[in-house]
Amino acid sequence: MENLDEKIKNEIIIELGLFDKVKKYGWKSLTAKETGRIGGLITKRKKLMQMEKQSRVAGQNL
Repeated sequence: MENLDEKIKNEIIIELGLFDKVKKYGWKSLTAKETGRIGGLITKRKKLMQMEKQSRVAGQNL
Protein backbone atom coordinates (compact mmCIF):
# COMPACT_ATOMS: atom_id res chain seq x y z
CA MET A 1 0.00 0.00 0.00
CA GLU A 2 1.20 3.43 -0.97
CA ASN A 3 1.74 5.97 1.81
CA LEU A 4 0.57 9.57 1.54
CA ASP A 5 4.00 10.93 0.57
CA GLU A 6 4.35 8.41 -2.25
CA LYS A 7 0.83 9.17 -3.46
CA ILE A 8 1.53 12.91 -3.54
CA LYS A 9 4.89 12.37 -5.25
CA ASN A 10 3.32 10.19 -7.94
CA GLU A 11 0.49 12.68 -8.53
CA ILE A 12 3.06 15.45 -8.99
CA ILE A 13 5.29 13.55 -11.42
CA ILE A 14 2.20 12.80 -13.50
CA GLU A 15 1.18 16.49 -13.44
CA LEU A 16 4.71 17.55 -14.46
CA GLY A 17 4.81 15.01 -17.29
CA LEU A 18 7.70 13.08 -15.74
CA PHE A 19 5.95 9.77 -15.07
CA ASP A 20 7.08 8.08 -18.29
CA LYS A 21 10.69 9.21 -17.76
CA VAL A 22 10.73 7.84 -14.20
CA LYS A 23 9.03 4.61 -15.27
CA LYS A 24 11.46 4.04 -18.14
CA TYR A 25 14.75 5.26 -16.64
CA GLY A 26 14.16 5.39 -12.87
CA TRP A 27 14.30 8.21 -10.34
CA LYS A 28 18.03 8.73 -10.92
CA SER A 29 17.28 9.97 -14.43
CA LEU A 30 15.72 13.18 -13.10
CA THR A 31 17.73 16.39 -13.08
CA ALA A 32 18.36 18.41 -9.94
CA LYS A 33 15.91 21.00 -11.24
CA GLU A 34 13.20 18.37 -11.71
CA THR A 35 13.72 16.82 -8.28
CA GLY A 36 13.78 20.26 -6.67
CA ARG A 37 10.51 21.14 -8.35
CA ILE A 38 8.95 17.87 -7.16
CA GLY A 39 10.18 18.47 -3.60
CA GLY A 40 8.88 22.02 -3.59
CA LEU A 41 5.45 20.96 -4.82
CA ILE A 42 5.28 18.14 -2.27
CA THR A 43 6.02 20.62 0.52
CA LYS A 44 3.47 23.09 -0.82
CA ARG A 45 0.79 20.42 -1.16
CA LYS A 46 1.41 19.03 2.34
CA LYS A 47 1.20 22.54 3.85
CA LEU A 48 -2.06 23.14 2.01
CA MET A 49 -3.46 19.83 3.24
CA GLN A 50 -2.46 20.71 6.82
CA MET A 51 -4.12 24.12 6.55
CA GLU A 52 -7.31 22.53 5.19
CA LYS A 53 -7.29 20.01 8.03
CA GLN A 54 -6.85 22.77 10.62
CA SER A 55 -9.66 24.75 9.00
CA ARG A 56 -12.02 21.76 9.18
CA VAL A 57 -11.11 21.13 12.83
CA ALA A 58 -11.61 24.81 13.69
CA GLY A 59 -15.00 24.73 11.96
CA GLN A 60 -16.07 21.71 13.98
CA ASN A 61 -15.15 23.43 17.23
CA LEU A 62 -17.57 26.34 16.68
